[in-house]
Amino acid sequence: MALEIERKFLIDINKLDKLKNGYYIKQGYIQTKDKTAVRVRVKGDEAFLTIKGKSVGATRLEYEYSIPVVDANEMLERLCAKPIIDKTRYLVKHKKHTWEIDIFHKENDGLIVAEVELESEDEIVELPEWILKEVTDDIRYYNSNLLEHPYSQWS
Repeated sequence: MALEIERKFLIDINKLDKLKNGYYIKQGYIQTKDKTAVRVRVKGDEAFLTIKGKSVGATRLEYEYSIPVVDANEMLERLCAKPIIDKTRYLVKHKKHTWEIDIFHKENDGLIVAEVELESEDEIVELPEWILKEVTDDIRYYNSNLLEHPYSQWS
């Protein structure tokens, strides 16, 4: 069984060193009837189809498969709900963990989120000084939720 254990945070980007070597991601979601998420992602010259189960705390089932980029682009265009999520991701090492810093674009411009993947939910993470607030349990920050409720429309 594949599990994703991940915590999500808002950050103060001004407290980070200059971010380097980011890569552009576009991703969309194929609609489902339950809390399962089916994500299509293009990351540079790679593409993935990911199926995620309902989150329970910071844990959920996750299955990810490489797919041809041409197929992923067609799925994004023809099968995924709009708008598509556009973001640039940067990897930042801090102590024993690698943090994924996502800077969102277009409908979610202005949103910056950091995620860290863990081995277990009770794993201790030393938070960097640029962390502002944990939002792991706030569904507004789920990428799949940003489609229907983009950051630009929050009050």
